[in-house]
Amino acid sequence: MGRMDGKVAFVTGAARGQGRAHALRLAEEGADIIAVDICDQLPSVPYPMATPDDLAMTAKLVEELDRRIVTRQADVRDTAALAAAVAEGVSELGHLDVVIANAGIASMGAAWEMPDETWQEMLDVNLTGTWRTCKATIPTLIEQGTGGSIVLTSSVAGLSGFGMLAHYTAAKHGVVGLMRALVNEVSSHNIRINSVHPTSVNTDMIHNPAMYELFGVSSGEEFSAVFKEFNALPVDWVEPVDIANAALFLASDEARYITGLTLYVDAGFLTKVP
Repeated sequence: MGRMDGKVAFVTGAARGQGRAHALRLAEEGADIIAVDICDQLPSVPYPMATPDDLAMTAKLVEELDRRIVTRQADVRDTAALAAAVAEGVSELGHLDVVIANAGIASMGAAWEMPDETWQEMLDVNLTGTWRTCKATIPTLIEQGTGGSIVLTSSVAGLSGFGMLAHYTAAKHGVVGLMRALVNEVSSHNIRINSVHPTSVNTDMIHNPAMYELFGVSSGEEFSAVFKEFNALPVDWVEPVDIANAALFLASDEARYITGLTLYVDAGFLTKVP
């Protein structure tokens, strides 16, 4: 028996990276998946974003696990698109049990030099998009009357301050505030809500020339050496499956009385003595 047998999970940003890892890890444990991703490039993002082919690959990999999946190209800034994806997924798969609000972007720059559009796009995706995901899914969870689990992807930047990433840091702090407020709104419906706080994760969000430039390096080897200094454990970054394992735990019945938690998957980043 799998830990997610009979469950249906809604995952945003599911085309690749952490989102794909969430979809696959839950599917491995028996869940059917509703997977959404914008599959398009945003102007402020300095690295290539996911494509429709990436989302199709996520679907293929889930189906190879003998699980069902409904995919939809949708922008988390678009409430109607998210609601349509939920409705389509629930219509085909029968119900909804787990929500993983994972979609996010990264960009960098000094706060006082940043274009207004860059700041706004970050907040719109990483914070407001998380709220819109909750807005699109919570009514279904309440109407079903069977409870559920919501996992919001924040960051170590949601609990500390990162220079040159003020907009990202502000958005990820906002995700924590949203999580804590929602605990007081949805707990009476037996809906649990928690946030996950990764250190750097081995995805395209950190492995790109813009991020290398920010840290003054020119190669992956140099980048690795810099990032090993950030974590207490002797690792440079964690893998997407490490975050997926944490989300799986929070989504499972093993965490049935855990809500309002900020769960670190940070290799000791937040407790390392400077």
